[in-house]
Amino acid sequence: MLKNPLISTIKKIIPATVTIVISKNSKEIRREVLKNLPLSLLPKGRNFKIPKEEINKDGMVQVGGGSGFMVDSDGIIVSNRHVIADLSSKYTVITNDGKKFDASVVARDPISDIAILKIINRNKFPFLKFGNSSKLELGETVVAVGNALGIFQNTVSSGIISGLSRSIAAQIDRKSPVQEIHGLIQTDAAINPGNSGGPLVNLKGEVIGINVAIISGAQNIGFAIPINSVQRDLDDIKKYGRIRRPFLGIHYLIIDENTKDKFNLPVDYGALVISEKPYSLSVIPESPAHYAGLKEKDIILECNGQKISQEKTIGDILENCSADDNLKLKVLRKTKEFETKIILGERK
Repeated sequence: MLKNPLISTIKKIIPATVTIVISKNSKEIRREVLKNLPLSLLPKGRNFKIPKEEINKDGMVQVGGGSGFMVDSDGIIVSNRHVIADLSSKYTVITNDGKKFDASVVARDPISDIAILKIINRNKFPFLKFGNSSKLELGETVVAVGNALGIFQNTVSSGIISGLSRSIAAQIDRKSPVQEIHGLIQTDAAINPGNSGGPLVNLKGEVIGINVAIISGAQNIGFAIPINSVQRDLDDIKKYGRIRRPFLGIHYLIIDENTKDKFNLPVDYGALVISEKPYSLSVIPESPAHYAGLKEKDIILECNGQKISQEKTIGDILENCSADDNLKLKVLRKTKEFETKIILGERK
C-alpha cells in the first residue's frame, strides 16, 4: 500500500514549526486596564486583579500566542507582524519537542505582515528551506501548519492554491490603519486564528508562504504572504541591518468604470492621485512623488511600461521593488500625457 505523500512532507515541516507565546508583566496589564477604562468605571476598575494562578514566578501573564517557523539553524524565526505587534511584551518560543526559549524581535516589516525574531539561547535548530513563490501554479497541493486557535499545537491542514496575486484590506495590528496587502496567495487549506505566522509549504516541504488571514464568514478562503517577500526582508537585514521598504509618497484610487464615471475621467484605467480622506494630502511633501512633480488629480497610466489597473496596481508593482529603485511613470494631466522618472525612497 502506497503512503500518502503528504505524510513525508509533514514530517519535514513539524520539527521547524514553533509556537510563539506572548506574555506581559502583570503590573503593566493592570496599568493599561486602568488607563483605558471609562471614567464611570474607574472606581470598579481599581479593584481589578489578575488571578494568581495566571501569573508566573516572574510576574508575567500569558496574553496571546501565534505560530512561526525556523528559517536557519541559528534560531531565526519568521512570523506575522500582528503576532508580535506589542513592543512591551515578552516572546517565548516553544519548539516541537516542548522546549522553551526566549526570543528577541529582530525586525517588523512596515508594510507587509511580516516579523522576524531570533532565539536568544545559542542552539542549533531544524529549519525549513524556501521555495520560489513566483513560480506557483493554481491547483498546486499545499500544507498549512500552525498553533490553531492558540490551543492545538502543530495542527496540519492541506488544500490547494486557489488564487494568486490577491489583494485584501486588513488592519495588520491594533495601532495600524486599515491598509491593502498585495500579492497574497489564496488557499483553501484551513487557516484558523493562532495559525497566523505558520508556514504554507509545497509537497517538497519548501515554504512558499506565511499563513496570514482568513475572510470572516467565508469557508475555505485563506491567505498567505509569498515567501519571496520574506526572503527580500531577510536579505535587507543582512545587508543593511533593517528592513528597507520602498516609499512613493502618494494617495491614489485605482480607476475602473465606476471611478471614471464618478470623477468624470477620460480613461477607465490607471491610478488617480487623490486622497479619500480630507485631512490627508494626495502628494506627501518632500516625498519621491513630490520631487518627481506629481500633482493632485494626475493619473498614473503606466509604471515601468506596465499598465496600471485593478489587476496590476501600483502596490503590486512596488511589492517587487526596493528603496532607491528607479521607476518610469507615464502620467496623464488633464489632456496631456508625459513621462517622469522617480527614485523610490525608504518607508520609515
